[in-house]
Amino acid sequence: MPNDNTPKKPQRPHKRSGLSWFYTIIFLTLGFFYFTNNRSFGSDQDTSYTDFKEYIEKGYVNKIIAFNNNSLEVFIKPEHAKSVFNEDYSKLSRNPSVVVQIGSMETFDKYIEQKQAEGIYKGELTYEKHSEIWSSLLWNVLPIAVLIVFWIFIMRRMSGGGGSGMGNPFNIGKSKAQVYKKDEHEHRITFKDVAGQAEAKTEVQEIVDFLKNPKKYTNLGGKIPKGALLVGPPGTGKTLLAKAVAGEADVPFLSLSGSDFVEMFVGVGASRVRDLFRQAKASAPCIIFIDEIDAVGRSRSKNPNMNSNDERENTLNQLLTEMDGFDTNSGVIILAATNRADILDKALLRAGRFDRQIHVDLPDLNERKEVFQVHLRPLKLDPTVSIDTLARQTPGFSGADIANVCNEAALIAARHNKPLVTKQDFLDAVDRIIGGLEKKTKVMTAEEKRAIALHEAGHATLSWFLEFANPLIKVTIVPRGRALGAAWYMPEERQITTKEQMLDEMCATLGGRAAEELFLGHISTGAMNDLEKVTKQSYAMIAYAGMSEKLPNICYYNNNEEYSFQRPYSESTAKLIDEEVQRMIAGQYERAKAMLAEHKEGHQQLADRLIAKEVIFVEDMEDIFGKRPWASRSEEILHEDSDKSDNTTTTS
Repeated sequence: MPNDNTPKKPQRPHKRSGLSWFYTIIFLTLGFFYFTNNRSFGSDQDTSYTDFKEYIEKGYVNKIIAFNNNSLEVFIKPEHAKSVFNEDYSKLSRNPSVVVQIGSMETFDKYIEQKQAEGIYKGELTYEKHSEIWSSLLWNVLPIAVLIVFWIFIMRRMSGGGGSGMGNPFNIGKSKAQVYKKDEHEHRITFKDVAGQAEAKTEVQEIVDFLKNPKKYTNLGGKIPKGALLVGPPGTGKTLLAKAVAGEADVPFLSLSGSDFVEMFVGVGASRVRDLFRQAKASAPCIIFIDEIDAVGRSRSKNPNMNSNDERENTLNQLLTEMDGFDTNSGVIILAATNRADILDKALLRAGRFDRQIHVDLPDLNERKEVFQVHLRPLKLDPTVSIDTLARQTPGFSGADIANVCNEAALIAARHNKPLVTKQDFLDAVDRIIGGLEKKTKVMTAEEKRAIALHEAGHATLSWFLEFANPLIKVTIVPRGRALGAAWYMPEERQITTKEQMLDEMCATLGGRAAEELFLGHISTGAMNDLEKVTKQSYAMIAYAGMSEKLPNICYYNNNEEYSFQRPYSESTAKLIDEEVQRMIAGQYERAKAMLAEHKEGHQQLADRLIAKEVIFVEDMEDIFGKRPWASRSEEILHEDSDKSDNTTTTS
């Protein structure tokens, strides 16, 4: 039998028209005009001047009002109304009258003076200026009505539309938080849907456990944490982690964005903060999640636009007060997410407010495998697809990037009418996301194509023989995006990078420009992206990492920009940094030319093969240069995956 205690979903109240009170005012105004007007409303009828004279002669007329538009309103005596209107007086208005149009006011004056002198007409005679009740009502009431309607429209737009009662202008200071409850969401996200981020999930899980079983911690004297800040690059899963908290917790979850507090009216943001915490205290224990908190939590000293009357500062001050004021918010925990923790106000990050900063970083190799397993579930995969290879070919990818790769691979397979998503589809998807759309129709001359092939062969040759250069995957001279050619590598997962590793990468990057000078006799603009990368890397090595012979062990990087008005070194030091950068780049450039001259024949064979095939792989490099002397684990994985693919193809 069904349980009568099952909580029922609250029914939404019926929406009532927001202008019903306005219509009521209009009807009351019309009624006021009707009952206060001494003239007839609806009983007037037009009659001729001849009939008017007849009514005067017979003594039917009680009162005459002459208007300046040559019209008369003639009021009939009640006892003679039936003779004029052929109806009972009870069915007419209290002052039955007829309207008469006259030729000229002078003729009427002479006629009425004559009848008064003869004693035939003894009623009243007045002269008035003609005015229409409807026109008077229009000009007096309509402007006010238009202003009221316009004001309601503007207030609705600024308060987020007419939904959920926010159309009421008096609700503009109410919180816009969306309340989630466990029983109201069938398809909710849990920690099982969050791949990787084991440490972050552990921290958040502890908060959920505290809300479910607070005595486990309070018995030991612990206090409930006030807040936790999720910090990490875009796309790493901060909001997804917060949604998982909502799915796991048995408590209400109030979710909103930092921009929901910002409004053009002064004091609205602070009012919404107060209403949010009032709502949270009423639902305690509960969790508040503020996404992109940097919209209101920006440091007051670093923001030149903030002043004493700034709305953001008022909102931030109210948020600080609510998080740690005189009133205790027992059972209310605040989660916030941002990718710019360095610009947040220090008062917001102090202990007692956001007690914990949970770093949600880019996934490493093992975490990328877990993310791929989640996003590959709905796809129909070919047996040749290796998750390990995909994870190694996507270094630096966030969870959102990996989801995009899987979706793009499925679209590419569907575009080619394939029954399964193959390894090549994933490779094309990675190329599409990193390099851009392939442009096979781009027109190039034979000289340009040869120059691009020599340039890309220079990168590939040096990366093959340099110990710390990234392992090569493939080289292509097919234009993609703004690039005319590209070499794809598989970087190693490194926590720290040595000076030797950075110099080898710099030398390999300069291989394209060195090949142009050696084998073409001139240089081109094709190396602009390489030179930009090398220049930034060398300045970082010298000015930040202290990897210079003349400026050793010195870092000029200033993370605290609060009082920074100029660079933290003199002009002579700046000149020395420039000289060291030039010396470092020139040394690696000469090194690149020397290695290319040593492997001149192999480089030429590689360029010729590029011109013929447009895309070459590791197998082509081994065919020309032999096995790479500096084999890495990534290359072993590539070979194992390649052998597996070949065996599968041969068997089929």
